[in-house]
Amino acid sequence: MPLTIQILPGEYSIHRLSSDQAIPTTVFTSVLYFLAKTDDELSIVCPSKIAIDAPKTEAHWRCLKVLGPLDFSLTGILAKLATVLAEADVSIFAVSTYDTDYLLVQQATLGTASLALNQAGYQLI
Repeated sequence: MPLTIQILPGEYSIHRLSSDQAIPTTVFTSVLYFLAKTDDELSIVCPSKIAIDAPKTEAHWRCLKVLGPLDFSLTGILAKLATVLAEADVSIFAVSTYDTDYLLVQQATLGTASLALNQAGYQLI
């Protein structure tokens, strides 16, 4: 059974802040956001409409959600998706949650990504 991938509406931005900066509270107003903090950085992925004062920001990303939930016993899902997109020369930013995987692709490459995924047997909605 092929996996279904949902193209989420709207554009997203990927922000890099220093690890000692506080998470802007406006992030928490979004239905979907991702946070990662290490000793080196604080990364925030959120809708582009949320303004964040960050030293580095990459804008104009679209979010693809692998519809799940995906069982932990499944292997290679993200690797296969990444391979299909790499072979189509589409760069990704991947995020995983307990239930599923999300892939962000640049808005300019969304058409190429969609075509490559369709040709590889994935259903896009």
